[in-house]
Amino acid sequence: MSNARTARYSRRGLLAAGGVFGLGALVTACGSEDSQDGGSDAKGAAKSGPWSFEDDRGKTVSLDQVPTKIAAFTGVAAALHDYGITVEGVFGPTRTKDGKADVQAGDMDVSKLTVFGNRFDQFNVEQYAAFQPEVLITTTFDAAGTLWYVPEASKDKIAKLAPSVAISVFDRQMPKPLQRMAELAESLGADLKAAKTVEAKKRFEAASERLRKAAKSRPEIKVLAGSASDAIFYVSGSNFSIDLEYFKALGVNLVEPPKKAMEANGGWFENLSWENVDKYPADIIMMDDRASTIQPADITEATWKKLPAVKAGQVISRSPEPILSYDKCAPLVENLAKAIESAKKVA
Repeated sequence: MSNARTARYSRRGLLAAGGVFGLGALVTACGSEDSQDGGSDAKGAAKSGPWSFEDDRGKTVSLDQVPTKIAAFTGVAAALHDYGITVEGVFGPTRTKDGKADVQAGDMDVSKLTVFGNRFDQFNVEQYAAFQPEVLITTTFDAAGTLWYVPEASKDKIAKLAPSVAISVFDRQMPKPLQRMAELAESLGADLKAAKTVEAKKRFEAASERLRKAAKSRPEIKVLAGSASDAIFYVSGSNFSIDLEYFKALGVNLVEPPKKAMEANGGWFENLSWENVDKYPADIIMMDDRASTIQPADITEATWKKLPAVKAGQVISRSPEPILSYDKCAPLVENLAKAIESAKKVA
């Protein structure tokens, strides 16, 4: 498979691993693109002198000083915020339609952020240039190293304005990108020995062990990862996704669509009509929590309401693009562990 093809599948993949890619053109901008300049309340430790970081593409960015004028994908900025690193400019889902913080913004005060684009394929290059970024930081969801949420049409112009750093969230388990994000934060001045960070990591490790034990004790519990749009219900396979790959490695009995059924979507997921939403029996359904998808409480399809897991109240949230800090990932693992421990066998 060529890099271009891989990149296309990947961009489509993570958006649509929750079934969002087809929605992208239909979802209106979540809030105004005009925003106030400013910074997060969290402050990274003062650090001076030359800065260098090798990212997951194998590319090394070197600067004369540790960058402070950082532009980042919203979820990355939220992760860095948890480590005390200030990010002032973001791109990606930041505000919902009512102006509140998007789930991917984490604990950041979105009113203090400069937002270059609030949805996929939206990036104000002129505003970005005026911001005068020292570095752009995002993730990559493919083997080619495609920069997540940096539009293909303007990527060359964007690249000329600042060097980029990418953390891979493609085909690896959650602990690795968590480690890499922590290393990046440390290079920018974060104190990984701070009590909050140490406790968050311990909590994540404890949650992982809890999930392992829950999965081992209840192997019969089937878990399906889904996402909803108006016309399609998407069932994600565990390939490529950092959370699902990790959950599977811990022993969770995940519903896995056959590879052939996912081929048209780069191996990420299978499209189902709402009439066929009951194709895969499941005891627990994990539903995409991103704002561009339909949330469980708003699904009106009769076939959905008849699903055993739905009737049993065994639907939990899933973050296909988790904020890569231990503080934010620990609850995701705990949530699934708790669901498996308490689930009734209904499928």
